[in-house]
Amino acid sequence: MNQENQTIEPLLQHQRQEQEEDVTTAMQGGGGHHRGSKLTLLPLVFLIYFEVAGGPYGAERAVKAAGPLFTLLGFLVFPFAWGVPESLVTAELAAALPGNGGFVLWADRAFGPLAGSLLGTWKYFSCVVNIAAYPALVADYLGQVVPGSGARTGTVVGMTVLLSLVNCTGLSIVGWGAVALGFVSLAPFVLMTGMAVPKVRPRRWAVQAKGTKDWRLFLNTLFWNLNYWDSASTMAGEVERPERTFPRALAVAVVLIAASYLLPLMAATGATDAPPEAWANGYLADAAGIIGGAWLKYWIEAGAVLSSVGMFEAQLSSGAYQLLGMADLGLLPSAFARRATHFRTPWVAIAASAAVTLGVSLLAFDDVVASANFLYSLGTLLEFAAFLWLRARLPGLKRPYRVPLPLPALAAMCAVPSAFLVYVCAVAGWRVFALAGALTALGVGLHGAMRLSRSKKWLRFNTAAAEDHHGNHAAGYRV
Repeated sequence: MNQENQTIEPLLQHQRQEQEEDVTTAMQGGGGHHRGSKLTLLPLVFLIYFEVAGGPYGAERAVKAAGPLFTLLGFLVFPFAWGVPESLVTAELAAALPGNGGFVLWADRAFGPLAGSLLGTWKYFSCVVNIAAYPALVADYLGQVVPGSGARTGTVVGMTVLLSLVNCTGLSIVGWGAVALGFVSLAPFVLMTGMAVPKVRPRRWAVQAKGTKDWRLFLNTLFWNLNYWDSASTMAGEVERPERTFPRALAVAVVLIAASYLLPLMAATGATDAPPEAWANGYLADAAGIIGGAWLKYWIEAGAVLSSVGMFEAQLSSGAYQLLGMADLGLLPSAFARRATHFRTPWVAIAASAAVTLGVSLLAFDDVVASANFLYSLGTLLEFAAFLWLRARLPGLKRPYRVPLPLPALAAMCAVPSAFLVYVCAVAGWRVFALAGALTALGVGLHGAMRLSRSKKWLRFNTAAAEDHHGNHAAGYRV
């Protein structure tokens, strides 16, 4: 075993041992988490789909900000200029270090436990803010039928609790549920696109928005609709043959997501005469009504609810397995690694994530959502740095999938999305800086508190793999 693999091997061996115990339990007739319940290609594709997009809902603001032509160009170019680099980074590192925790594991491997803990904090808070938006969105739709703040609060709480319980039934059920939700929510857009073909007039794509274009809103809309490509990596330990499945799933997801935005937007902007100013959130449903009738409009509105359910489940799984991975690394107490006896799901991590999500959903969202984008940007910059550092300093690390580019080309590949991430950080207001700074300080303080708790034995940690892992860092295995 080479020096690079020695550092991470104790943790991966620990996770493989858990998987072998699950297989043994299943063979003996127990209810354990067996090989057949691990994520395969199609469920992983749709979990990535719901992590990133969930359909073209929310893309309308880009048309309002910059007009149809720039929106179509944006959703044609951005999934590849942004999504492909992040997907390639995720594919290589998820195959090389296929443990639960994903990007936390990569940063810890490259720069040590503090970097892993800090990246975990940034991405986790960004994730739970996103999750909290979905019950609120469903409540807003239902509020048009049953008005009143009490109904809205009940919807948010009830949906969060119910979907968290579903999440506890296992990733296999969540994954195949995502497949079903994906087909049902995409179907009306497929129909709308097909019905719009005879009505499309390409000149409508060149209609300009009145007044000055809002480039900040335009770019933020693209970013909001097309990020989180790496989130599914936190569940890599639950994927069947991740070294093969992850690269394939990401490749399929890039094409699926680009098409799911571009084709409906081409149809809706080319087949209707609405000016860009009319493209508020929800206009795609109105466009479907114009193209196909009221039944298609209602289907797309129902699809928005189903899409929100899919995004909630996918991102809750991602956040929970991130906490599980951090517990495996010894960055969090071992309680977060506890699994349900029958379904083998990390029920403590799911419950904790649901509780945080419920708390966030009751807050005002403007600055919180902007802070989530800021934290996500910081985390992804650190993730790119870890990718380049590991490729430069640990060339002998076993990489079942390897991006077929030399280091200078990889640096150039990461430079394009990194420039956009820097822009997102630069245009944030002072309140976003303050909130993000407070959460960053919380992450550093949490890391210090966990180290103290581990040394004083105030809390229980998974030390069997984590002590070897961090001990190897201290002994100089990290270059």
